[in-house]
Amino acid sequence: MSDEKRQVTETAAGPQERTESVVWLAQELIRHPSRAGLDNYGPVLRVVEEWLSAHGLPHRRLYGGTGDTGDASAASAAGNDAGKPAGLLVELPGGRPGPWWTLDACLDTAPYGDENAWSFPPACGDVADGWLLGRGAADSKLAAAMFCHLAADLLPRTDALHGGLAVLLDVDEHTGRFGGARAYLADPTAARPAGVMIGYPGATEVVVGGRGLWRATLAVHAPAGHSGARRKVVGAISRAAHLVRLLDAAELTAAGADPHFPLPPKLSVTSFHGGHGFSVTPDLCEVNVDVRTTPGFAAHDAETLVREIAARLDAELPAPRPTDITPVADWPPFRLTEDEQPARALLHAAADAGFAVRPKTAGPSNIGNLLAGEGIRATAGFGVPYEGLHGIDERAHLAELPRVFAAYRQAVLSLLQAH
Repeated sequence: MSDEKRQVTETAAGPQERTESVVWLAQELIRHPSRAGLDNYGPVLRVVEEWLSAHGLPHRRLYGGTGDTGDASAASAAGNDAGKPAGLLVELPGGRPGPWWTLDACLDTAPYGDENAWSFPPACGDVADGWLLGRGAADSKLAAAMFCHLAADLLPRTDALHGGLAVLLDVDEHTGRFGGARAYLADPTAARPAGVMIGYPGATEVVVGGRGLWRATLAVHAPAGHSGARRKVVGAISRAAHLVRLLDAAELTAAGADPHFPLPPKLSVTSFHGGHGFSVTPDLCEVNVDVRTTPGFAAHDAETLVREIAARLDAELPAPRPTDITPVADWPPFRLTEDEQPARALLHAAADAGFAVRPKTAGPSNIGNLLAGEGIRATAGFGVPYEGLHGIDERAHLAELPRVFAAYRQAVLSLLQAH
């Protein structure tokens, strides 16, 4: 970066200069790979830390393995990652009493997949035809850069603000563990936020809700035997196949219809493992079940249904040992009304910035589900248009960036000036 460019970046007085600075920081982040579970997060964290230090913003690292995770798989993973960086936290206390609000974006990314299928290098960070290119451009390094600049913009005026603003940059998000958010919520020195705005991309919707989930592993048993034996044995794989048919035929929509929640519950079999070689009929096959839940079909209903189906399997195809069910995750569904904060502030600010947005409840789960389980309201998406998220040729469209920045700035100010 040239001295002239660095000076523009660090003074950033006007909208054009600020936009250039946001894009430059996002480019630097993309050029430091941070694929979840694959790359060292140290380099990408240092890029942000150097920028924050240069702009006088107080910040500190968060580390994994802190706090109760609330589900078995995440708890196990948190134990493995104890002491490893999980994120960065910027905290700007206001000069007047009031609630805290948080901006959140992840610095880790999805993997590249087949790099030969990309039309540009996944870590190039180039700008071409108005698009920022590379893994993380959409999810969510551009949002992280934007939120850092928003904090810098508010720093000189914090004495006049009510409550406080935190910026959370998670490097344990794409693992599904949300380690940065968990460490933030477990940190006794951090102010607990009244609400969180998550910088997932998309310029036509403000995500105000999402289905929850209940996940379990089902261990299906059977007598082991030789595949060539005269005595016919119904092995674990055959029993598990029958279980999958029963699960696929389960009726969730009728049982869990909810006129106030726009998406139905959904059950999916997502993994099937059992057996080795050819000559042995196995005695164990494991099946993973993912149930997306709603307020009308909650985790308890999902578990009850799956246990009833497992009992039916054991009755129809008896085995010496009943099917074992091990729950591994439970996140609640959530949905904010348009009048609840921070949804109201962001919807109004986006409209004022010229976006024709609508509130949306997402089908996939997101960090908003984790926050909902903690009683914290969240929006989980509004940003620039994008393509290739989690796929090839990920890119983010930059023309709308100034208006997106303005919308978040207005939303944050409306929350911090309320009293």
